[in-house]
Amino acid sequence: MEHIAALLLVIGCTNSMTECRELQVPVSVFATADECIAERPFAMGDVQGQAQHIVAKCLAVDPALEDDYDQIVWNVRPDGNLEASLAISSLVMASNAMRPEKDYLGQQ
Repeated sequence: MEHIAALLLVIGCTNSMTECRELQVPVSVFATADECIAERPFAMGDVQGQAQHIVAKCLAVDPALEDDYDQIVWNVRPDGNLEASLAISSLVMASNAMRPEKDYLGQQ
């Protein structure tokens, strides 16, 4: 299995930068950061016309966490700069192995 080194995030916004959304591009994952950077202008051209203002950023993917990332956190600032990162949810599952199991009637 080939590892992903970079993810291309493309965001389209209104001119006022108050409404933004992710835009789909033909290729969004890359084996190297250089491939992502090289593809960025072409991807932005592919979505031209889908929004008044388009911004894009290549996000580095840590190979050790590749399967754990489950969120892309992003914000487009009023000046048009895109801040983005990959994140892992902080969902914590708790269980108590000492608690006796109960049947469907709630009896032990």
